[in-house]
Amino acid sequence: MHNLLKIALRNLLRYKRRTLLTTSLIVLGVVFVLVFVSVTGSFKSMMIAQNTDAMLGHFQVHRKGYVASIDNLPLNMNLKGGAIGRLEKILTGEKEIAAYSPRIKFGAMFSTYVETTNIRLNGIDPERELATAPLLATRVLDGKKILGRGELWIPELLAKGMKVKVGDTVVIVATNQDGSVNGKQLIVAGILESVTGPGGRDGYLHIDDAAEILRLEEKEISEFALRLKDFDQLAPVSERLAGLLAQELNQQDKPIFELHTWEKLSPFFNIARMIDVMTLFIKLMLIAIVLISIMNVMIMAVYERVREIGTMAAIGTLPGKILSLFMLEGFCLGVAGAAVGNLLGVAIIWILNLSHISYDFGRQEGLILQAGINWPELAVISVIVIVGSVLASLQPAFKASRLDPIKALRHV
Repeated sequence: MHNLLKIALRNLLRYKRRTLLTTSLIVLGVVFVLVFVSVTGSFKSMMIAQNTDAMLGHFQVHRKGYVASIDNLPLNMNLKGGAIGRLEKILTGEKEIAAYSPRIKFGAMFSTYVETTNIRLNGIDPERELATAPLLATRVLDGKKILGRGELWIPELLAKGMKVKVGDTVVIVATNQDGSVNGKQLIVAGILESVTGPGGRDGYLHIDDAAEILRLEEKEISEFALRLKDFDQLAPVSERLAGLLAQELNQQDKPIFELHTWEKLSPFFNIARMIDVMTLFIKLMLIAIVLISIMNVMIMAVYERVREIGTMAAIGTLPGKILSLFMLEGFCLGVAGAAVGNLLGVAIIWILNLSHISYDFGRQEGLILQAGINWPELAVISVIVIVGSVLASLQPAFKASRLDPIKALRHV
């Protein structure tokens, strides 16, 4: 095998121009795929982080049926008393969960004493919320980064429309479960950057203030937002947690809770899936480039070396060795193309990161591109190129190994 490999390398070097052109095509394909995967992966990670770390969390747990009517923010679908305790016991026992935060969600009227409008509000425990959604504080454009009792964060669009600034006193008026109305004065402590997606234009207040406005007689929670220690464990943890929650039944033997990952709560998941589909098609294009390039070279090599192949067969070289020789040539082209392509791809990604290229995402401006190198993805691309090269050389190699020695020696 060692001698065959030396002969294969020698044959490739005999046709330097063709070998260089073929390798260059493979390198170009590998570089393009690597850079595309890295850049789109960076955008995808940023998009997911903006949804999960600034608003949603990685999971959300609600009372069964709440999400189906979430647009109305139904107070009668809140989790209460024993259900909250049972849920917290399950969540505390999950080692993969880094933090979880209770929220009370409700609709209210927002008044400046001059103008009044609608607002969606989240009652939160500030410390637990920032542990679950750490990027929430970065959305505060002006004002305090920590929310206290009697304070309110309002979305930027609402602040501009109502001409409200930090430090202003406003009134929040909400309808309780029993139909009565209650209000409370709050101080605007911060202006939140509005982002695209569910919850991107909600206001925030302390969970105790929310309970006071709604006149809750006992502890009630609309949803629990959860954050994982390792986001890559989203699928297995969600499956295990959903199984545990499904065992919790009410008096009618029906499930109490429902679990939703961010994927089911955010429309941006469809964009993330589209990015994955685009990446798959780009990989298929790479395979096509490799197959066509290698097959072309191998077919030309067979036609140009017919007499040489006939001579090898005439002196007793087995068809299997001739087959292996041509397949090794394809293998060498694939390895060389993958290696050089990986080096150039990593170098280009490094240069892109040093360039600090900025882009806008929705209302967020000046985001810096940070293209990461996905090493498992790089290994997969390399394997695709090498295996594709071997497969592409298979047909020409098989043809060469089946040449009749007498006819081959007569070939001009």
